[in-house]
Amino acid sequence: MNLLLLFAEFCKIGLFSVGGGLAILPFLYELAGKYTWLDSEKVGDLLAVAQCSPGAIGINMGVQAGFLAAGIPGSLVAGLGLAAPSIAVIIVVSRVFAAFKANRVVAAVFQGLRPAAAGLLAAAAFSALRIPLYNSGFTAWYEILRWRECVLFAVIFILVRRLKIHPVFYIAAAGAAGALLGL
Repeated sequence: MNLLLLFAEFCKIGLFSVGGGLAILPFLYELAGKYTWLDSEKVGDLLAVAQCSPGAIGINMGVQAGFLAAGIPGSLVAGLGLAAPSIAVIIVVSRVFAAFKANRVVAAVFQGLRPAAAGLLAAAAFSALRIPLYNSGFTAWYEILRWRECVLFAVIFILVRRLKIHPVFYIAAAGAAGALLGL
């Protein structure tokens, strides 16, 4: 893939993915529909690896996607493309925010960004749940969900909400369960 095109795609994602790293998921799904080097299953894999890796989830997914597109140069270009708009916006906002923080229009813009960010995160959460739990190749109604994965999801969800155990434990336990159950 052309590195300039890759940079442009990830700049667009970096500019419009308001709400944190998971907000880039809808954009990655869009790329999956546009290019052959990415599909929805790979997006799920990117998310899984990014969440298990140290660092920002969005950058981790972007760098991995760039690697799929064009190897190491692609990962560097995608990471830079994803980060560049944020850096530019932070520099500009920090310069002008002090002068305009009492402005009603600026306050209204920030008030409007909050639900937009929540919507992007909700869409990302839905997409993240769909990949491991939904069986797209079902032939009967009871095969719509991947039941073993749903049970593992429910167990991990309940344990995370009830116990104060380090997340590495859950990742290791889920990996072991996947290996043992053949998930």
